[in-house]
Amino acid sequence: MKQAVFHHSKRALSLRLLVFLLASIALMIVDHRLDYLKIVRTHLLGLVYPIQYLVNLPIKTGQWLSMTASNRFLLIEEIERLRAEKRQLQVTLQKFEALKSENERLRRLLGSPLKVGERVQMAEVLAVELEQSNRKMVINKGKKHGLIVNQAVIDGQGVIGQVIHVGLFSSTVMLITDPEHELPVQVVRTGLRTIAKGNGAVNRLSLLGISNTGLNTGIKVGDLIVTSGAGEKFPKDYPVGTVIDVTPDIGQPFASVQALPRAALERNSEVLLVWQ
Repeated sequence: MKQAVFHHSKRALSLRLLVFLLASIALMIVDHRLDYLKIVRTHLLGLVYPIQYLVNLPIKTGQWLSMTASNRFLLIEEIERLRAEKRQLQVTLQKFEALKSENERLRRLLGSPLKVGERVQMAEVLAVELEQSNRKMVINKGKKHGLIVNQAVIDGQGVIGQVIHVGLFSSTVMLITDPEHELPVQVVRTGLRTIAKGNGAVNRLSLLGISNTGLNTGIKVGDLIVTSGAGEKFPKDYPVGTVIDVTPDIGQPFASVQALPRAALERNSEVLLVWQ
């Protein structure tokens, strides 16, 4: 009895398998010839797509995060590199500005109104004293370099002063604005001779001995004054200053005349020493 049932079940299974096989073959033939199942496959793929998207979402998210982090690190490195380059360029620019200023100062010095036969030497300013009663500077040249007392000191614009003390490697220069400094000068326009005396003020000279009666013909605002060469302590015809104020003083025999020095005086970092 059991054996008969087993054989019956086996024949039923084989029959179903044969039916499915024939049906599959028939479907494949129909699909190949008529494309009836193309629409079905299309709809099935549409239904399956959300499942595929969800399955791939963690992988794509991980790839995006990894790429974003990598790009962020690269961006940070690029920003740091650009900042370093900017700092370097700023330092270079500062040096360039300093070199440019130094070059302009040297050009002005080399353009000084030197006379034929005069020897000059450049010196560096080490210190400047700017008290009202003491306007002097110290330079890095001395007896070893051939300096002498009363030697003229100029810059690219005009007279600065003269050497009053000579050391072995440095010297002291009295500026023309020092209250003790007096310099024989001459008005270029009229030839009037006078004395330019320092009064301790910044950028001011007093012109002495100019009478009230001779103001209209002898000197006026805007006149250029130069060294006269009197006393033979200072070379002749070097620019000293420009007249900026002429005021008669009725109660005194002489007028009050003020001049503005041509030289930079306290603002110089290099000066020229002149030998006649």
